[in-house]
Amino acid sequence: MFDAVPRLTALDSDLPGCLSLLSGVAPAYPGHIPLTRFENAFLAVGSGLMSLADPYRGDMISALGETTAGPALPRLRDIMLHSSEGRRILKQRPRINTKTVDLDALAKLPEGTFGRTYVNWLERTGVTPDTREPVRYIDDPELAYVMQRYRECHDLYHTITNFSVNRESELAVKVFEFANLGLPLAAFSAIFGPLAMSAKKRHRLFSEYVPWALRCGSSARCLITVYWEERWEQNVEEMKKEFGLWDAPPARWPKPKSLTKQN
Repeated sequence: MFDAVPRLTALDSDLPGCLSLLSGVAPAYPGHIPLTRFENAFLAVGSGLMSLADPYRGDMISALGETTAGPALPRLRDIMLHSSEGRRILKQRPRINTKTVDLDALAKLPEGTFGRTYVNWLERTGVTPDTREPVRYIDDPELAYVMQRYRECHDLYHTITNFSVNRESELAVKVFEFANLGLPLAAFSAIFGPLAMSAKKRHRLFSEYVPWALRCGSSARCLITVYWEERWEQNVEEMKKEFGLWDAPPARWPKPKSLTKQN
């Protein structure tokens, strides 16, 4: 139905801006929009309805993810703190975009390495890492970073599970993310997304992809703790074994696209 880890759109809602005038709380970080509990609930409902009406409203999907995250983000932060890689991520706060990741260098890595596999995935899907919405409505700066990290690593989850970005592939990854990370927005997408699919595609989703996603996602290492940038040169199959991942049913891939920025 929609991408639960939204990309930038040319559309910006006036609703969050209006709400931000009511809270009277100073921003905790650049771009932060503080909300009261009432404002948060109002925005959650409004953004949810607007996301259902228009699944390409990336700004509304972002708002929905942030206003419904609840205790999921503190839990993920705690999981990261119990991992040496996770602690380094929280301390260093790396970002994933074309300014921080040298895609040309990754393209020169040997086939089979994670970095080369990632660049190949970007080229096949026509996706760029520069299109993730910034976090705005999460008050705690560290938890806001955890959400931002999740968004920016979403394409890496697609890469290591070998899924494209068509509807059934996206929903398979959403179910995997819910089982692995427990974010409510992933469940929201997985529940309502299939409603717009044909009966044939919906049957394949629930008979093949969902069982894999639930079993693999729930038993694998929590992927929010992976410092992907330290693993570009590692063999992707070795990484899957290390994380407890196994191959999903073959996904349908579109014809290769050139790397273009999505709106």
